[in-house]
This record gives sequence, structure tokens and C-alpha cells, in this order.
Amino acid sequence: MTTPHPSWDMSYAEGSPPPWDIGHPQPVFVRLAGAGLLRGRVLDAGCGTGEHTLLAASSGADAVGVDISPLAIGRAREKSAARGIKARFEVADALSLGQLGLAFDTVIDSGVFHVFGDDDRARYVASLASVLEPGGTCYLMCFSEHQPGDAGPRRVRQDELRAAFATGWDVTAIAGEEFEVNPGFGFGSVVQAWLATIRRR
Repeated sequence: MTTPHPSWDMSYAEGSPPPWDIGHPQPVFVRLAGAGLLRGRVLDAGCGTGEHTLLAASSGADAVGVDISPLAIGRAREKSAARGIKARFEVADALSLGQLGLAFDTVIDSGVFHVFGDDDRARYVASLASVLEPGGTCYLMCFSEHQPGDAGPRRVRQDELRAAFATGWDVTAIAGEEFEVNPGFGFGSVVQAWLATIRRR
């Protein structure tokens, strides 16, 4: 379905986990699950080792996680089996989600949008639209411009989020949140982030 990207596999092959692989779901997504918002058919785009996919599945969702790293997907499948949580994991490119041939009610994006440059942002938004049902919701969490320094991914402003999803979407909310990360990568254990709630028309 997709050609694995060696740089992402290398992130998981090194001795210490990458900054985003914290071993548990981001607290904001735990809150969303607790509020019953991760329901129906849920896609975790760029799922890494699967914590948010497994969170959604354990909350009753029909959950699918995709990532371009086969190593990450392998670890996600191991977690699913070890925890006895039924979820599907596939190697796939977030820029070509239509190749899955599936449709979803909800999409989770935990730290994916902010890795793309301007050209790929448009491709990513179109990719999301290809799998999210009209009326479905994307919960997108990314670094915000309020995070000091320039270590890590590109910072994203609210107006950039609104512009990226200006056509065919309604950005219903953008809230300041904290993104937990593994320390030692040029920032501490918590960084400033946005959580955008975006509904497909």
C-alpha cells in the first residue's frame, strides 16, 4: 500500500523512544474518550505504536491505526495482543489515506499535521477528507507558536489551521493544550499545543 519511510523507522529503532512515543495516550485524548467523543469508526492517522488507537478501541470504537513505519505498526500490534484489545493496524501513508478503502466517523491526529510543509499540508487535508464521512470530526493536536525555541517540529498558528481547513470543513474550536513528550530533545516534558476540533461538511 505504501513505501516505508526509513527515517521514521529509524526513530523507533534507536535505543530511546522518540519524543512523541510516551508509552500512554496524550491526556487530552483520554479526556475526549471519557466524554464519549472517540466513537464509531475511528482512524488514528500516524498512530505510532498505537496508544490512541488502543484508547479508542477500549472505549468501544471500531479503531484503525495507520503509520508509515512498519516497526511502529509491529509494536502497536504487539501491544494490542498483549492487552487483549481488538484494533486494526496497517502500514499506510497519511498523505494517501484513500488507499485504505475505508470510511470513518472520527479521525485522531496527535502530532501529524505539524510535520508537513506547506505543499504536503494541502495533500494531508485532502487525504483526511477522502476517509472522513461528511459530518465526521477530526481532533487534531499540534505544536503551537507559543512553544518557545525551535527544537522539534514546526510551530502552527491558529490562522494556519483555519486556512488549511478552509474549504469543505468547519473549524469548530481551537483550544490551548499541553503536549506531553519524552524530555531531552531540546524541550522539557510538556510543550504548548493546539487542539483543533474540525468537522467535515
